[in-house]
Amino acid sequence: MKVGEKAPDFTLNDSDGKDWTLSEHLGEKVVLLFYPADNSPVCTAQLCSVRDNWEEYSETGATVVGISTDSPESHKLFAKDNNFPFKLLADTNGKVIDKYGVKSWIPGKSARAVVVIDKEGIIRSHEVQSLSMFRPSDEEVLIEIGKADSF
Repeated sequence: MKVGEKAPDFTLNDSDGKDWTLSEHLGEKVVLLFYPADNSPVCTAQLCSVRDNWEEYSETGATVVGISTDSPESHKLFAKDNNFPFKLLADTNGKVIDKYGVKSWIPGKSARAVVVIDKEGIIRSHEVQSLSMFRPSDEEVLIEIGKADSF
């Protein structure tokens, strides 16, 4: 997966068991926040930080979703316990993780990664953390979202 390429389409279940399809968001900037696991310390800190800075994320006009291999049921509890204002998507078979090249060294998990897709469906940022214990700062993510407007 390279910056400048068309983002591969996919459909995943959200925490309510409803389909969420990337191509249905053409015309919107989309941010895919890949993370290893619900309720793990670093993942919880990362997604809670997005929640705490939600006003800034909202101002970008981007649709933000979290993606891990956890089940929709796990996502539902995780989102409810932490009051996330964004959807969590369940890639239970890891196919989207494979498509986007964000496989973790932990078997069956996603690496921590941020993918920004512009309104035309082109990948404008594809950042993968080599060590899942480190998370990107909100400032870094917001800068990458902003860059998607300049294409």
